[in-house]
Amino acid sequence: MNKILTISERNNVLLTMADLIREEKEAIIKQNKKDLDGYNGDDLAMEDRLKVDDAKIDGMIASLEELASQADPLGKERFHFKHDNGMDVYNKTAPFGTIMIIYESRPDVTVEAAGIAFKSGNKILLKGGKESLNSNLLIVDLWHRAMKKHGVSTVWVEYLQFNRQETQAFLENPTQQIDLIVPRGGERLIQFVKENANCPVIVSGRGNNFVYVHKDADLDLALKVIINAKTAKISACNALDKVLIDTNLPNYKEFVKTLLNKLAEFKVDVHVDQELSDMENVTVITDDAIWYEEFLDYKIVIGVINSEENAIAKINKYSGGHSASIITKDNGVAEEFMATVDTAAVYHNASTRFTDGSQLGLGGELAISTDKLHQRGPIGLEHLVTNKWYIHGDGQIR
Repeated sequence: MNKILTISERNNVLLTMADLIREEKEAIIKQNKKDLDGYNGDDLAMEDRLKVDDAKIDGMIASLEELASQADPLGKERFHFKHDNGMDVYNKTAPFGTIMIIYESRPDVTVEAAGIAFKSGNKILLKGGKESLNSNLLIVDLWHRAMKKHGVSTVWVEYLQFNRQETQAFLENPTQQIDLIVPRGGERLIQFVKENANCPVIVSGRGNNFVYVHKDADLDLALKVIINAKTAKISACNALDKVLIDTNLPNYKEFVKTLLNKLAEFKVDVHVDQELSDMENVTVITDDAIWYEEFLDYKIVIGVINSEENAIAKINKYSGGHSASIITKDNGVAEEFMATVDTAAVYHNASTRFTDGSQLGLGGELAISTDKLHQRGPIGLEHLVTNKWYIHGDGQIR
């Protein structure tokens, strides 16, 4: 394991990296254009995640500067106990060691994930997708320039230019110690990593998020939330895929018609269950397997449900464990829903689009975990640490 750098060394590298990205903005966008030109464009979400523009550059810079301003996550005392025999017992935060992240198409991950790992004292192995290779290689070169400027070894950030077969071989028999792997992407990527990895894996990336419109919902609010969650950014794992409408909602079919008209403005492909088959310009579901799907596209499923209990049961059966929202004016029902739905983030009268490290106060994220160990939801700087026991004695024996 590498010697832990001082907090000043880590922060100086982060701030220099922010400056380099600002200085090399045009070069990054130029390399990204090569990646975009080489992409076949058959996946809207992939293309959106791949593209680097001024806004994404600004986001990269902001995430690095925010990271540099945050307190050191290492060496924090979590527990202190004075033993009867006089020993001082402490539990403090410590780095994992080496983290490998496998991700598709997003050059901003090469900045944000590496930054969070580096600030938290971890070495990071970056395995990006071939579709973003030109962008990633330039960004990693900037990382190395920032490190060299401050006399820091470039081994802290390493890019693995592996194909699928080489990645599989590396996961099965790593040529260096790996303490944690985070796959960020679709089902196939996650399954591939789980099948081949020989160390702990934190699953990230799958959404399939739900909004439940309760019988006591504010319908204008419901409409606003659903349209935002579905259409604001289809490539995000916090985007909406499924809507459940309570049949006890007065004139619920009128609300469905209003919702369909609004979705049509955004050219959303709408699929409905049998109870809504009389609606116009919809596709009726013939296979319940669609309820498990994450779309990452202008596509949505709308179904009806007859109670809060059944809505919770359906979400817990089909969702990806990411995010779910209830729209209701009844605070008691909202509390019950939020306590019982088994997702990493639960919302009351708000869009699922806020399940994001920066939006939830973390300043950025390595990933969004749908696992329950060791951190659920956005994994930020505070969560990319493990812990260690420190015991000080003067000859105690047991």
